[in-house]
Amino acid sequence: MSSFPILDVEAEIKVALDARNAFEDNIVTQKMQDLGMERARMYGWQDTYVFTKAMGEMMIESQREEIPVVIIRPSIIESTYKEPIPGWIEGLRMIDPLLIYYGKGELTAFPADAKGVIDAVPADMVVNAMLAAMAKHGAVRKPGLRVYHIASSVVNPLVHQDLCDYFFDYFNSSPYMDLQRRPIKIQPAKVFNSMDDFHTHIHTEAIQRSPNSPQGIRFSKRVQRSLDLAKHLAKLYEPYSFYEGRFDNTNVQMLIKELSEEEKRHFDFDVGSVDWKDYICNIHIPGVLRHVQKGRGL
Repeated sequence: MSSFPILDVEAEIKVALDARNAFEDNIVTQKMQDLGMERARMYGWQDTYVFTKAMGEMMIESQREEIPVVIIRPSIIESTYKEPIPGWIEGLRMIDPLLIYYGKGELTAFPADAKGVIDAVPADMVVNAMLAAMAKHGAVRKPGLRVYHIASSVVNPLVHQDLCDYFFDYFNSSPYMDLQRRPIKIQPAKVFNSMDDFHTHIHTEAIQRSPNSPQGIRFSKRVQRSLDLAKHLAKLYEPYSFYEGRFDNTNVQMLIKELSEEEKRHFDFDVGSVDWKDYICNIHIPGVLRHVQKGRGL
């Protein structure tokens, strides 16, 4: 088992402030991003997003005294399941750039553990769980700390390979149109279990898409753009595409049991009841295309 150094939040904040003051303005953004990733991984977190959230929780725990605290930890929040309407979403979330570029034929493969899990949850279920937790603990006002994982990776895992299959099912039957209004034909997405295999694939594919360009000669702008995009997305998602962590939601299940039948109907947050194929193909992808992508030129 790997061992990590003990995290001192105040000392870590000082490291960040000192580094910010030391870097020149023209390079500070990239340098701080690099430093954040370095520090996060040194302490065992995938990236700065979860690292800083963990530090925030540590600060709350150290200063809460007798104040009752409830921490809600949602996993990857995606479009709504039912309310206010199925598929409502504001902005591109975790999996959405992948589905859009795949549907347009610009992304044909991805590096990930094919049997791994993407821990997703509909947005309205997160809101409903928060309301239920507030009602329960706000009324009792008992000092203490309670954590709720609004997550699916244990109770109803969404497997990477299945997700790719759902993308194919949708865009194979409802394809994007190119500039000439012709349907864009896509193939089932390939999932590679290593970054090396993935990079070999995308370079081979780039060469095949440029038959008049011998290996070593610059690709066309279109092919180079697709190649750069695939590399960028792979690097961006790498901390999560091979992530093995799972989040138990026993506390959430106990909270659900305390609801009346009427409350369960109006404030549903049982992630275990989600049919992922139906959700992805009939709710989420149509929602992204309707509420987010339209007019963005993606």
